[in-house]
Amino acid sequence: MRIAGGAASDIGVNHADGRARGVDGAGGAVRDATGVFVGFARTLAAAGLPVGPGRTAAFLAAIHALEAANPRDVYWAGRCTMAAEPDDLPVYDAVFAAYFSGRTRNSLRPRQRTLQTTVPLPARDDETTPDADAADQQDSPIVRARATEKESLQHRDMARLTAEERAELAAMIALLRPGLPTRRSRRRHAANQGAIDRRRTMRAMLVAGGEPGRPAHQRAGRRPRRVVLLVDVSGSMAQYADPLLRFAHVLIRHRPWATEAFTIGTRLSRVTRALAQRDPDTALRAANDVIPDFSGGTRLGEVLKAFNDRWGQRGTAHGAVVVIFSDGWERGSCDLLAEQVARLQRLARSVVWVNPHKGRDGYLPVQAGIVAALPYVDHFVAGHSLATLEELLEVIRGA
Repeated sequence: MRIAGGAASDIGVNHADGRARGVDGAGGAVRDATGVFVGFARTLAAAGLPVGPGRTAAFLAAIHALEAANPRDVYWAGRCTMAAEPDDLPVYDAVFAAYFSGRTRNSLRPRQRTLQTTVPLPARDDETTPDADAADQQDSPIVRARATEKESLQHRDMARLTAEERAELAAMIALLRPGLPTRRSRRRHAANQGAIDRRRTMRAMLVAGGEPGRPAHQRAGRRPRRVVLLVDVSGSMAQYADPLLRFAHVLIRHRPWATEAFTIGTRLSRVTRALAQRDPDTALRAANDVIPDFSGGTRLGEVLKAFNDRWGQRGTAHGAVVVIFSDGWERGSCDLLAEQVARLQRLARSVVWVNPHKGRDGYLPVQAGIVAALPYVDHFVAGHSLATLEELLEVIRGA
């Protein structure tokens, strides 16, 4: 097999011995074809696709079955086995183009096919150290490294980003793969062990003419637990509203039948249907049309009362994980806020309060709204960066 036509034109496979041949700048070098394709699978996993050993094995089996002789066969073998959802296709296409690009063929070695996390720092001309002299003598240069821009962006405050950094952050949020919580279901499923399924056992005995056989077993199934998101869009939270709504969009797209999203400020607005659209930018524009009080005041107590009366008490919050994104600034009655958070805690499985200011150095929960609500909150976490949003997903999953 020879992969050509703009995709690693110098790499080929000899099917007789399962070896891939590549010609690099140093001359003829023989590379293991399995290592090349396994490296591609690892790169997809590092880019965020759920590629594990099973899908990698299926990809290799597809390559062997097709006896792929051109890049198109390799592309479709990988797409059919390692791109699980339509949302994975843009990532798969980008990684395939970069991995098998002719521009990077000299660096296509399996051990180098993970996403780069560090970059070398250029040494200054006037910088000399004893270690550097020793390294020169041993012909092994010192490697200086620093975090990449993406790794640094992951921990930066979302309110302090430039327009370009916000666009990059939006793309990183879209790649999140949340694992949302589940709960026990009343419906039971067949299993190899557990309680005896009397109906299936008796039915098997009737089929066997009344002769006793091996008993059938069953166990309780699992159902998704509802997640309710309440995003503060008041003036003090305006800089965090866009990334938080994008985060809500990811959760709704992942499990639309068990996730609800509302915005809170001076009014309560349900944005679940608007955020259910596939494209994040289109979904946020639709949500913006629904929100009448964006960047306005804050009346958390009154808005939470409206939520509890209209939605929470009627079933939306029953047994759910309720996540409130707010800095706790309250212009209304703090006693009313405490009363409604306590009421919400009685309805919900868990109440999580996400305060972006909690991640800043020297922060103290002294705002009147936070002081009133904290006694009735199960988890109080930060939410000012992508890293803290990933930690929030762990909290939601374990709630």
